[in-house]
Amino acid sequence: MNSDILDRLKNTVLQFDIDSAEDVAKKAVESGVDPLRAASILTSAIRKIGDRFGAGELFLPDLVCAAAVLKKAFPVINSAIEKNGKETKSLGKVVIGTVSGDIHSIGKGMVATLLYAAGFEVIDLGINVKGEDFLSAVKKNNPDILAMSALLTTTAAEQRNVIEGLKKEGIRSNVKVIVGGSPINQEFADSIGADGYGATAPEGVKIAKELLGID
Repeated sequence: MNSDILDRLKNTVLQFDIDSAEDVAKKAVESGVDPLRAASILTSAIRKIGDRFGAGELFLPDLVCAAAVLKKAFPVINSAIEKNGKETKSLGKVVIGTVSGDIHSIGKGMVATLLYAAGFEVIDLGINVKGEDFLSAVKKNNPDILAMSALLTTTAAEQRNVIEGLKKEGIRSNVKVIVGGSPINQEFADSIGADGYGATAPEGVKIAKELLGID
């Protein structure tokens, strides 16, 4: 029985079944499945989607749908983990947001979801985040990584401004900075002093792990 429900849970991700995701997750919990194992199943499934996306077998809408499935299923599983008093080992803490002047959320949301699924603690500041709010979040939460998205050429410079703000506050060395978004490339990331650049959501997770020395 447990193997059947876990297969169904995995397939909600692999088959992009957003409508059934929450219900299947609830049934998995009700059937007595170890929620940590259920979380692992979801994580492995989204990694497979990410690998297929990276290989060109899947496309952006597929990745968006898979991320939406996780947003439905993961809260149910995590609630069960907390209720059972079990702990998941966090890979690290990430503060993420889309920079000031930019209201695009899909790319940032996918990165946040995939980081969460990979085992990171994610603090999502949302969209149109002011520089001072990024700085406040870094001071308050002491994250391992600050991830910033910019989907407009006109807002890309905000990433530089935040990094300069970290320097002025004397906390730049406390946090790794990852940047991304359609107008961003490796050259730009290097020019503003970022520690990493991810062209895609799965690549963002890979960079985060590399920066923290995680296999």
